[in-house]
Amino acid sequence: MSTTAPDRPQITPQVDIPEKQRKPDPTGRHPATVAILMLLPAAVLMITFLIIPIGLTFALAFTNARLISPEPAHFVGFANFVRLFENDTFWASLRNTVVFAVVIVPFQSALALGLAVLVNVKMRGVNFFRTVYFLPVVTSIVVVSILWLFLYQPNGLINALLAKVGIQGPDWLGNPNTALIAIILLSAWQAMGFHMVIWLSGLQTISHDLYEAASLDGATKFQQFLHVTWPGLRQTRTFILITITIAAFSLFSQVNIMTQGGPLDATTTLVFQAVRTGFQQQQTGYASAISLVFFVLVLIVSLIQRYLTREKEVGR
Repeated sequence: MSTTAPDRPQITPQVDIPEKQRKPDPTGRHPATVAILMLLPAAVLMITFLIIPIGLTFALAFTNARLISPEPAHFVGFANFVRLFENDTFWASLRNTVVFAVVIVPFQSALALGLAVLVNVKMRGVNFFRTVYFLPVVTSIVVVSILWLFLYQPNGLINALLAKVGIQGPDWLGNPNTALIAIILLSAWQAMGFHMVIWLSGLQTISHDLYEAASLDGATKFQQFLHVTWPGLRQTRTFILITITIAAFSLFSQVNIMTQGGPLDATTTLVFQAVRTGFQQQQTGYASAISLVFFVLVLIVSLIQRYLTREKEVGR
């Protein structure tokens, strides 16, 4: 009786396949070289206008350097910081900067959210209102400041309108009690269109099915906003919080054009004080110390915001 051996699988011998030859680059350059050349312009700009100025700020803050001086700069240690913390103008600038940021962040974001809710409808002509609300954003802040400078004059349009209803308007920019409020109103009006667009993009990501389900359950418009809209805007409001805070701490143009820090240092800010000290008074070392303190302040606020945001993400 003969037995037939089972068929063995055929084993294909391994053949060393040569590495595929890459198609040569028409320019004759290696891909890594091409990548470096493409990154080079951005790297040069970043080093020139970011890394080097930051390094010079840290270095000059501990010297008595002046913008134009025949004498070389000398190391003075912490003398600039001691002088800074003993200066009443610095504390006024710090107070005004913090007050401006604390007020403008909720005020401007609330106005922008209200506009976003109003224009988040499908009706004829809504794009016109979106354009009108966004128009101040694309207008130069210098032009806007000059325009509002005329509006805030004692005989300007705002006081004329108040006089129509029997209210005597104040000297908005000449009164220490109203100067910072006037700049807050101007800043909120000018920038709320930008954040309106961001809120609007967040609103349009929320599914309409959620609103329909809430409506079937008998939820009112306010309850829908509270339990559907607001939770759905968590990522959007985090971004808006960060952007408005950064812009608030860097307040400069409005103050420089409208009040020059006055009256009685009622509107001076840290950035305005640093620029005025460095360029008008030509005290580069002292201005660098102010900028370094400002950098530390913004860094602390950013870390706090990052911590609070991370806590919400972990707890979700």
